[in-house]
Amino acid sequence: MIEFSREEGRVSSVSALPFDRPSHPAGRTAPGASDAELQAMFDAPARKRTRLCELSPTLHCSIVGTCLSTGELRQIVSKSKGVELDHLGDHEIHGEGVRLAARSDGAGKLLQKALDKRHQAAINRFAKAQSAGEVAALWDDAKRAGEIPAAYWATISHPAANDALVKAAFADVHMLSHLVGAANRADIRRLTKLQAENAALEAKLQKCQAHLQAAETRNRQAAAALASILASPAEPAQAVDRDEEVAALRRLVGDLEARLGTEASRRQRLEERDEQSRRRAAAAHEEHIAAERREAALAKELAALEAHLDTRDAVGDEAPRLPANVATLLYVGGRPTQIHRLRDFADRAGLALLHHDGGVEDRPGLLPGLVSRADAACFPVDCVSHDAVAAVKRLCRQAAKPYLALRSVGLGSFLAGLAKLADAPGGV
Repeated sequence: MIEFSREEGRVSSVSALPFDRPSHPAGRTAPGASDAELQAMFDAPARKRTRLCELSPTLHCSIVGTCLSTGELRQIVSKSKGVELDHLGDHEIHGEGVRLAARSDGAGKLLQKALDKRHQAAINRFAKAQSAGEVAALWDDAKRAGEIPAAYWATISHPAANDALVKAAFADVHMLSHLVGAANRADIRRLTKLQAENAALEAKLQKCQAHLQAAETRNRQAAAALASILASPAEPAQAVDRDEEVAALRRLVGDLEARLGTEASRRQRLEERDEQSRRRAAAAHEEHIAAERREAALAKELAALEAHLDTRDAVGDEAPRLPANVATLLYVGGRPTQIHRLRDFADRAGLALLHHDGGVEDRPGLLPGLVSRADAACFPVDCVSHDAVAAVKRLCRQAAKPYLALRSVGLGSFLAGLAKLADAPGGV
């Protein structure tokens, strides 16, 4: 619940919310103003975006950690202090950045300028919103699209953002950091556990092998002693003693052979468990590598989207850098609703986009003609048939034309694919 001070016309306290947005510079209220008039005054959006130093210090950690990369923050902190800070770790640099966020002097303005410049496209997009509800809708869209850093700064600093929206955005980013960290920690814990289990099994296997070798040595020694006794001639008076010694040695050999069989079975079981542990560790390692690759692909797609938005913000609807030798692009597969968006984008970019649904309604026999008309081809791996992919690859190889597998049907994957074709025009 928000409490207001009628005397000063500003928020005095916020219960259950550890951060306040700055009050509007409305000045003192007229004598006799009603509660409804006061509430309307505070509900009205501010005329300017909220500066970083005006936000509650509780928000600074999430803003600095989410909206700026470690490299960018290190440059800003070093510039503000006038010295290189290579000796400081990432956590210390983060702490310095949080302290700068609360300052209104040149250092704080440097951090404010970096945030605005990096996320200018999102700020301009959010500027069209006139109410907290419209800002919340844009924030929800950004969350679904994975555009968290830019949208978070645009939301927190928006003049129409109220305390409830700021609290909701802060909670979303807070929980998202937990989810990402938990996923990485779970992978690391699983791999560490498998490695420890594998090391324990290796130790047991070595111990078992040592016991087996000792048993084999004793068995050979007993067999040699028995053979020596049987081969040596004995006097009649010693025949009884020799028979007893031979029987004892035979019992020893039988016991050693039984123990040897037990140790061999145990060794086999340990080897099987060790192999299973190795396979599980290898699978966990592969999953970890796949997760890192997905993270890298998402980062590239996000960078392509941000570059596209930055370009549009700077020069209107101009398209990003396109492949110089690709004027016509064939898109195979995808969803019908997404194709319209991609075609609109291609039209604005001056790129002719041909489409084949991969054999759902379009005949597979149309693919050779489409490949011959296109300069390059691409397909989203999450929404296309295996037969269509095989056909596109075969036809493109025959025609010496490049083709590209996109991670998904989203616009980010499409933009990242165009950038890849532009960087490698000879083929991918």
